[in-house]
Amino acid sequence: MKRLLFRCIMATMVVLFTYSCAEEQDFNQADDLNVTPTVASSLFYLESTEEFINLATVNPTFYSHTFNFDPFNEQFVADNLLDGALLYEIENTTSKPLTFSIEYLDEGGNVLDVEVFDVEPEPAPLLTVRVAYGPGGKNLDILRNTSSLRVTAQNLGDNSSTSAASEPKVVLRSAAEFRFELL
Repeated sequence: MKRLLFRCIMATMVVLFTYSCAEEQDFNQADDLNVTPTVASSLFYLESTEEFINLATVNPTFYSHTFNFDPFNEQFVADNLLDGALLYEIENTTSKPLTFSIEYLDEGGNVLDVEVFDVEPEPAPLLTVRVAYGPGGKNLDILRNTSSLRVTAQNLGDNSSTSAASEPKVVLRSAAEFRFELL
C-alpha cells in the first residue's frame, strides 16, 4: 500500500512540476529572424612562366584578359549585399619586376575602379592584398555595378634574364567573399 501511495504522490508531483515549468510557445519569433550568410568563391587564377614573359619583346604586356563578373545582376542579390572583399595573392619566382592591373568594368565597359599591384623580382615575398567594400572600405556600388574584370600583366624588366629558381613563374590568385542579409 505504501508503495502505491508513493507512486501516486510521485506521479502527481511530476505532472504538477512539468505543467508549472512549461511556458506558452511563441511561434511568431521567426518574424524576427535575420540571416547573414557569407558566400566565398574563387574568381580567377593566372600563371605564367618566365619563358613566356620573355617572349613578349615588343610590348611589355604579356597578359591581358577580361573576365565576366556578374554575381549582382539579380536585383535581389544586389539589394541584399551588406559588404564584400576581393582577395589577391601574388607569388613571383621570376627575375622580373612585374605590375598587375585589375580594372572593374560596368556593362558599358566604363572603368569603375582599378587595383594596381607592383611585384618585386625573386626573392619576392608573397604579396597578399584584401580590398574591402562596404562600411570601412570602398563604395559598395563598385561591386554592385561591376560586370567584368580586366586583368593586365606587364614585365617591367628585360626580356633575357632568367631566375635561378627551378621553375620560375608568376602566379596571381583571386577570390571573393560577400556577406548578404536575408530577411
